[in-house]
Amino acid sequence: MSHWLKAGLIGAGVAVVLNLLAFIPFVACLTLIPTLMLFGCVGALAVYWMPTVRTTGQAAAHGALAGVITGVVDGVVGTLVAIASSAFWGPQMGLSQLPPEAIRDLHQAGIDPAQLQLVMGVGGAATCGTVCAGISIALAAGLGALGGVIYAALKAE
Repeated sequence: MSHWLKAGLIGAGVAVVLNLLAFIPFVACLTLIPTLMLFGCVGALAVYWMPTVRTTGQAAAHGALAGVITGVVDGVVGTLVAIASSAFWGPQMGLSQLPPEAIRDLHQAGIDPAQLQLVMGVGGAATCGTVCAGISIALAAGLGALGGVIYAALKAE
């Protein structure tokens, strides 16, 4: 098994745990920073396991590959957690959080709060989750490459 694949799969396991923690309401906000740190650390781990002399170009490529693997798993599991959370908690939870004057302002603006349930429901979670998965993959590739380059620069041979 290649070193970047191994690092990516380890990162994927950690990403699954972080995403499952996000199923708890209001804990999802706390998992953003550790997830971003994970992407960089996965890139550094892939470079740490590189058997050859570490150049910054190779380090960036291997870190990005490990990051993409982690990002894909993070995006897919995050989307599934968002859909399950939306199905479990329902769109009413989001609407019940709005103060009465906000609902009144929505009515005055011509927006029926019941229509917001469509966006806040399972379909909205799937759409938003898919977009966020793409962003997660791009961030994971970039931060994985950055982590790999930083590690290779610090541990130059």
